[in-house]
Amino acid sequence: MRTLGHYWEFAVLRNLRVVRAKAQGVAMHALAQRGLLKSRARTSVYGVKLAANYGDKTFRYCLYGTYGTHLSRVLEAQDTPFVFVDIGANQGLFSAIAATNPACEAIIAFEPVPATHALLSENLALNGANGRATPLMAALSDNEGELTIGYQPGHSGVASLTAQRRDTLDSRLTIRTVTVAALDAVLPPDLPIIVKIDVEGHEETVIAQLLQSAHADRIEAVFYEADERWSDAAAMRDKLAAAGFGSFTKLGIRRHYDMLAQR
Repeated sequence: MRTLGHYWEFAVLRNLRVVRAKAQGVAMHALAQRGLLKSRARTSVYGVKLAANYGDKTFRYCLYGTYGTHLSRVLEAQDTPFVFVDIGANQGLFSAIAATNPACEAIIAFEPVPATHALLSENLALNGANGRATPLMAALSDNEGELTIGYQPGHSGVASLTAQRRDTLDSRLTIRTVTVAALDAVLPPDLPIIVKIDVEGHEETVIAQLLQSAHADRIEAVFYEADERWSDAAAMRDKLAAAGFGSFTKLGIRRHYDMLAQR
């Protein structure tokens, strides 16, 4: 049963954060276009530095806290050594948050779109992740090669390999894809793994790949997006449950939400 607080968080507070991001972001974008903002980097409400990118809605969401604090709290609360795997890292908000935790010994971040990957790399450096972070300019999928990704100019977080989702977007780009073997090649041994997946409908494929990893038994938590318009939420949950994940926390309401799966 959903509590009143749950609906308050996702039906009211989240919408207020979206409105705030839009209003403040538009104002800051106007100032940036006039050359009135000197700083290349800004500090987000999450306490991490982000390269200024005011024309992008996803950047504004990162800057003003639209994504809430559920995953950030998980990452900040880790007090023993761990690895963070960020699949669909975008500009690297959560990789940057992980980097601020001294217990995070390694970050593996996948972002296939070149312009967004450049911002990811910059943000990892801004937050002291150099030497611990491996930003891969590729998408994790079930084949090595190339695929067409759809994306939305001005909203970098809306980029998808899934045909149903891709066909709703304005632009196309050919990107590199890799299998879980590429992840296994760079994962450090013997550390617990926390995974975030945000790939706009490609989550089920990514989860299947993760569970084939040589290190799958070390994955302690998977935080993933589910949108029932173009993904099979039940199938994703079933795959993780069959692999030993026994706790599932739904973060959101309606058809678009996040899930936190834990062993």
